[in-house]
Amino acid sequence: MIKPENNILLSIKDLSVEYTSDGNVIHAVNGISLEMQKGRTLGLVGETGAGKTSTAKAIMRILPDVSARISSGEIYLNGANLLGLSEKEMRRIRGNKISMIFQDPMTALNPIAKVGDQIREVIELHDHISRKDAGTKAEEMLELVGIPGSRYNEYPHQFSGGMKQRVVIAIALACSPELLLADEPTTALDVTIQAQVMDMIKRLKNEINTSMLLITHDLGVVANTCDDVAIIYAGEIVEQGSKEAVFDNPAHPYTRGLFQAVPSLDEDEERLNPISGLPPDPTMLPEGCYFGPRCPHARKQCMSEKRPLIEIEPGHFCRCAREFEKGE
Repeated sequence: MIKPENNILLSIKDLSVEYTSDGNVIHAVNGISLEMQKGRTLGLVGETGAGKTSTAKAIMRILPDVSARISSGEIYLNGANLLGLSEKEMRRIRGNKISMIFQDPMTALNPIAKVGDQIREVIELHDHISRKDAGTKAEEMLELVGIPGSRYNEYPHQFSGGMKQRVVIAIALACSPELLLADEPTTALDVTIQAQVMDMIKRLKNEINTSMLLITHDLGVVANTCDDVAIIYAGEIVEQGSKEAVFDNPAHPYTRGLFQAVPSLDEDEERLNPISGLPPDPTMLPEGCYFGPRCPHARKQCMSEKRPLIEIEPGHFCRCAREFEKGE
């Protein structure tokens, strides 16, 4: 147990996660280090396969036992190393101090259990109150996410996709967790209700005073929801800082590429400017900069030398040879 400093709730140090498939080692997360302050929202942004969900599952300690392992690193919540806890101790933390909103509400809910009972079960387990009182609180949670409490005894198939996601959010927030992990919580929803659900998550987060790690590839959601941003590429943080610093002064070529691929209402452009190429094979990562093969500014040393994250302005970090040379 270490003493948390500077109001830090979550601290991840040099986290690496590997999967094994058909004899191949998949390097999903490669030495990630992050810190989250209490009450703030951190957006973890990157392409599919960048290691965002693996990072969240490592925090929750729900990686597959057979195919996945945490090869290195430490994860501290309020100074306690989660990787040093037993499974019994982690069960007390999951749903209580840390909760997760999964990407697909269709698979996150038990199809043969009433939605109210699924919320009640979490409350009864962690709050240690009677079944009746837990049921009453479960109805209140349904009301809180905009679902009439009278629908307590209905099953998931009786709800639309957006309503299912609201139930998942009610489950995640039922015990007022200190940390909420939201894994692309609106991806499976219609565009028309995505904004409503994100506004609701933001409002409830503020009411409960919880911190949130928001996993997304949508920079618009980050702009509307997050306080801080970390850009992840091939399982590695390439840029991080406050939302204002990263949005106003994107420094890494990958970050710039993400912004250039977003359509603008202020400019008259016929075509978007996508990032060329594909992410590297996670079983055979490049020797140097992982983004090097796709980078329009790559140099010879980028293909052979790894660069650390450097502070290019107060609280704004970037992993790039060009930025490294500017600071010398």
